[in-house]
Amino acid sequence: MTEMTVKTFQPMMPVADFMAAIAADPLDRGDRDMAHKIRTADTRFRALVSETAWDTLPEAVRRRFETPIPKGGMKLYAGAVVSTELSRAGRAFAVLARIAGSPMPDTHGATGPATVIVTEDKARGGQVWTRLFSRPGRDAQMITSVKRFAGPTGMEECLGHGFTMRLRLTAEDGALVFRSAGYDIELFGRRIRLPALLAPGTCEIVHRNLGPTRFSFTLTLTHPLFGCLVRQEAHFEETRR
Repeated sequence: MTEMTVKTFQPMMPVADFMAAIAADPLDRGDRDMAHKIRTADTRFRALVSETAWDTLPEAVRRRFETPIPKGGMKLYAGAVVSTELSRAGRAFAVLARIAGSPMPDTHGATGPATVIVTEDKARGGQVWTRLFSRPGRDAQMITSVKRFAGPTGMEECLGHGFTMRLRLTAEDGALVFRSAGYDIELFGRRIRLPALLAPGTCEIVHRNLGPTRFSFTLTLTHPLFGCLVRQEAHFEETRR
């Protein structure tokens, strides 16, 4: 939520050999295509949204989240942050958030090149998301978290230093929406739920398609007392290689 490259799965065999195999047995082409999709689709995101709602998303969004990451590979998205807005309370909260590994944008007005790298984390049952954002006059900010397919909502984001954000995934108005459903902290081997007033508020990340290969991520963080703390929008261009 600038040039962008997405590194996706490799074919199971050379393309020429694959096409030759289909041509040699045309009656089975539909079965082969379906079997290939079943073998290569990542259904973890789709499983968290009703089938009917998932089908309302643009094909490009569904493909983006269903294409698996190859072993030892990654997905690389490069683009640009077009706006970053932090309220006064948001700037103060960004300082406090350092105890959780600075998991949110921390510079009001920051725009410029941005990169997102996604890799698999088999050990923790999810994906590692690493984000790099430009900051005027400063080094780029790096935010790393792990999206685990676990917990009461089916997905949670490990932010660092024992902090975890539970997430609900929905499809709304043609966009894929990640919305927080509470926060936990692990202390002395125990997982403790944070009260709403002590938590940062509702985090919402909207993934919206902007064209066949373009999309945006829009992040907002809204506190029940202090209102909108952070709003950031970034645009990316998808290029396969």
